[in-house]
Amino acid sequence: MLKNVAAVLLDGVHPFELGVVCEVFGIDRSDEGLPTYDFAVVSAEGSALTTHVGGLTLATPYGLERLEEADLIAVPAGDEYARREYPPELLDALVRGVERGARVLSVCSGVFVLGAAGLLEGRRCAVHWHHAGELARQFPRAVVEPDVLYVDEDPVITSAGTAAGIDACLHLVRKEQGPEVANKIARRMVVPPHRDGGQAQYIERPLPKSTCDTVGEVLAWMEQHLDEEVTVEQLAARAHMSPRTFARRFQQETGTTPYRWILRQRVLLAQELLEATDETVDAIAWRTGFGTAAALRHQFVRALGTTPQSYRRTFRGPQAA
Repeated sequence: MLKNVAAVLLDGVHPFELGVVCEVFGIDRSDEGLPTYDFAVVSAEGSALTTHVGGLTLATPYGLERLEEADLIAVPAGDEYARREYPPELLDALVRGVERGARVLSVCSGVFVLGAAGLLEGRRCAVHWHHAGELARQFPRAVVEPDVLYVDEDPVITSAGTAAGIDACLHLVRKEQGPEVANKIARRMVVPPHRDGGQAQYIERPLPKSTCDTVGEVLAWMEQHLDEEVTVEQLAARAHMSPRTFARRFQQETGTTPYRWILRQRVLLAQELLEATDETVDAIAWRTGFGTAAALRHQFVRALGTTPQSYRRTFRGPQAA
């Protein structure tokens, strides 16, 4: 059962990510018929901790011994968590917790603490897209999923950026105590009651462009003609190569195929138009080379895990859609 929850902190902790865990598990809502949790904030580095907010410090009477009784150990994000070392006694406590049946949950860069404890070995895990490459480099045996909101690899639950921490916490409540409890907590927090872990993060991440002259001019031409249908043969002719040679060079210099490159650029352009213009989805589909709203919607959902209309509502408000 999910009753005893501890959030463990290190120097440089981010108060907002800590607040996510406190809001879900640390507030007494028993007057609404909701379960209460035996909740504590635990320090792994002394009684007073610095934060990344100017001059703010946090104090707690609880040390690492408090983790020994927790059903859930949450690790919020913090400054430089991807580049620092962690107290061995904290890492040991996390491992012991998992071994005795507790769960561990990270918010954003808190996942690096779990990785240092060896808890990501062979497991799928999530992190904010900004940290995905570094996480994969440091922990090559972890299966990093850079796009998703959270991953439940029970007993290890990892989440991406700040809001995704809310999703992961509510997911765990829903899993342990049912949708009614999770929905009531979400309603009090004024957040969506459920966003699936597989929903894509909103990522500003254009595909890499070539720094070589071989296909650079062709890439520039492709960017200016996203609304046109082109073939590898036509692109190869512009680069004065055979189609086979062009496809090989393109893969080497961009890390992807011409089709996938132009598809991603079209989705990125559609995102920009949905955010910045009042054009209809049909018009945007035409401008981005998808042709029809149905084709745009299909590729948009595949790339981002949401529809064009939902994306526009997220960034511009309900009236925009």
